[in-house]
Amino acid sequence: MTERGFDLADRVAARHDTDLYRDIAPVDRVAERSYFAPDPGRDLPVLDGEEHLVFAANNYLGLTQHDRVQEAAAQAADVVGTGAGASRLVTGDTLVHRDLELRLAEVKGTDRALAFSSGYAANVGTIAALDPDVVFSDEFNHASIVDGCRLSGADVVVYDHRDAGDLRRRMAARAESSEHTASGGPPSSTDGGEDESWLVVTDSVFSMDGTVAPLEALCDAVESFGAWLMVDEAHATGLHVDGGGIVQREGLEERVHVQMGTLSKALASQGGYVAGSESLIEHLVNEARSFVFSTGLAPPAAAAASEALHLARHGECRDRLWSNVGQLRNGLESVGYEVWGDTQVLPIVVGDRLDALALERAVRERGIVAPAIRPPTVPEGTSRIRIAPMATHSRSDVEHCIEAFRAAGEEVGLL
Repeated sequence: MTERGFDLADRVAARHDTDLYRDIAPVDRVAERSYFAPDPGRDLPVLDGEEHLVFAANNYLGLTQHDRVQEAAAQAADVVGTGAGASRLVTGDTLVHRDLELRLAEVKGTDRALAFSSGYAANVGTIAALDPDVVFSDEFNHASIVDGCRLSGADVVVYDHRDAGDLRRRMAARAESSEHTASGGPPSSTDGGEDESWLVVTDSVFSMDGTVAPLEALCDAVESFGAWLMVDEAHATGLHVDGGGIVQREGLEERVHVQMGTLSKALASQGGYVAGSESLIEHLVNEARSFVFSTGLAPPAAAAASEALHLARHGECRDRLWSNVGQLRNGLESVGYEVWGDTQVLPIVVGDRLDALALERAVRERGIVAPAIRPPTVPEGTSRIRIAPMATHSRSDVEHCIEAFRAAGEEVGLL
């Protein structure tokens, strides 16, 4: 009989052969220091005896262990329930969802906000629901943006990374081809009418590089062609002005049509959100399939994110994070590393994937968890260690990390 199934064992073996295999390592808690266990497969994990400092998580403000965040989640579970129980269009819309969305809209400077079950669902559902004719997408955008573009059925034009000039050129070329067709020229696969809807999508902080999109220049380009701009603030929400993101830091609330972000990073919870105009949110409530056909965000997650956002706005955690970022960057550069980016994400670019894996192992032996990031997540030849401090790391924790990287770099021949 003809075999039409899938040889998955061979696919996994191929990943092993090319040093691209990944596994998952259980931890005892989500915090700045944790006990880890090797991937047990189907068995229960057995934790190692040594605690490690975690410089790898997106828990940037360290709020997953904050008493007030945990109390908010516990109270919501007690009063509202552990799960939403249904789509929010049925019976899963609760007061804690509305409280979270009100706070998000205040921070983002928009009419309303809408919480999704994940950041991935927010991106995929929003892009598809907007149903654009053309999407202009930064070449390094997150996979959820890429998949949203695919599901939307739009013509996708990829512009050079963080290059507003290249975006302008590509938009001008599309407009020129549309005008040519309208004047009677022969159509092509890239032609459209003057009534096309255009969406430009970018991350604000690129999580593997630690770099920031040139949002003001992108706004200028978008406005020149009458398009819409959507900004993914997943790695920026909670970290800037009044607990906002890069859009707030640069005062661009009135110029960005769609602000998206997650609750699962600095806000220490789970889920995603979209913030924008009243009509945008009403449209997504009715048309975003990942919202309509998903059970609502669990009430404890919504309450935890709401309290974390309050702490990000009014507490000292943001200041502590940026102090740790500065100390860590200066220390790593002083021992001889080149550190990319200008955010809380501090990539040490090694280049060769085997060197990156060796450095990861060497720092782990010294009590530091920081992952090697390899292709296809990043381009070939740019393998790196992605370092991300938390607000809850002490100054001595940061010094320990710097010393571990110094000794590990010397051991593996990178310094």
